[in-house]
Amino acid sequence: MSFRDNLVHLRAVNNMTQEQLAMRLNVSRQSVAKWEAGKSSPEMDKLLSLCQIFNCTLDELVQGDLTGKEADESLVMNSTLSPVDVYGYEDMAKTFANKIGNGVMAILLGLAISCVFYVPADSWKGQFQENLLVSVATLCLFAGIGFGLSLIIPASLTYNSFVKEHPYLQDFFTPEQKDHTRSVFVRELIGGICCIFVGICIMVAVEGLLPAESFVIPVFLAFVAVGVRFIVHGGITVGIIDLDAYNKSAGAHMDEAEIEELNLSPERKRQLMRAHNSEKKVGAVCGAIMVVATIAGLAMLFIPGIRTGYFWLAWVFGGLLCAVASIAIKGFEGKNR
Repeated sequence: MSFRDNLVHLRAVNNMTQEQLAMRLNVSRQSVAKWEAGKSSPEMDKLLSLCQIFNCTLDELVQGDLTGKEADESLVMNSTLSPVDVYGYEDMAKTFANKIGNGVMAILLGLAISCVFYVPADSWKGQFQENLLVSVATLCLFAGIGFGLSLIIPASLTYNSFVKEHPYLQDFFTPEQKDHTRSVFVRELIGGICCIFVGICIMVAVEGLLPAESFVIPVFLAFVAVGVRFIVHGGITVGIIDLDAYNKSAGAHMDEAEIEELNLSPERKRQLMRAHNSEKKVGAVCGAIMVVATIAGLAMLFIPGIRTGYFWLAWVFGGLLCAVASIAIKGFEGKNR
């Protein structure tokens, strides 16, 4: 009898899921699935741990026949213990939320600082000053974008890699943790909205008293940057505890070949494939929208006769259109399932 057959029997007869056994061994569920499929073998320390869990010897587990072994009552009882986060999902997701929130804030702050150096055309005193200030404004804008992307892209790649390795997670959050996270989200949402309102109030209060392009708009955008950071961070944080949504959307981070290789049920694979196809449509539409927004924004920034201090609104409207397109596509596909 093979190790694979013994493991499958011992886990099944003790009413233990692959996730529960993986948590006991501090490995991924995929590792247990590969052992049971005969695609890989556990290391010696894991074999010894399996012997302790199932109360057998190493020779019995690897070379013997344990398919007639009955369930261990104490083991079955222990297998119902509350699940825990053995994969480090919570820490990874919190880091992801912080980096995405800070990255978005950095991009908006770069935009705010760039506006300080933008002066209306009728105030130029010479071509050199015009070129110099536009160059500085552009440098600040791209510096903010670069710093923000240096946070967002690595965090996104890390998150995608984690999802590919763990396309399914058992819900380990307690009701108390979920309630606390929701209350934190409400505070961050309200705080973010208040920051934006403060920026609007300042902009209205000093309108006509100070130059809009060099003071009012930058201050407004700075408050918006902080407010959006709170909102984005809070939104991602409250999404962290929704592991049901995580499991359903895991396919959005994987390609078709990776989904097919997973040791999952056909229905689960179809669910992942739907999420994958939906994300492809959203990515294509949003990519086209942001390309158009970028062209419009750069045109308003550099082309004489079109140049305006409100060039940044092109990306704002582009982002809003992406959000609307994403909601519409996913809502339409969900309705037709």
